[in-house]
Amino acid sequence: MKDKTMLFQLKPSKEKEVQKVLKEVFLSLKERGYNPIDQIVGYLISGDLGYISSYQDARRKMQSLDRSKVVEVLLSSFIGD
Repeated sequence: MKDKTMLFQLKPSKEKEVQKVLKEVFLSLKERGYNPIDQIVGYLISGDLGYISSYQDARRKMQSLDRSKVVEVLLSSFIGD
């Protein structure tokens, strides 16, 4: 087993794309009466797109993103890095 830490870097252009899609999906879920945070967290934890409504193509938009990149963008925003 290697004891070497792997590096993962998100390109700035990808970060903006992830933010844009998350905002669009958030608004679509909210408009349909869902709690967008609960729904997005459910999807990120499970990988089950059933948590995301197909309204306004939100499911397809979310599916276009790599879940690990979404988590990285959210963590980056929270930490303020």
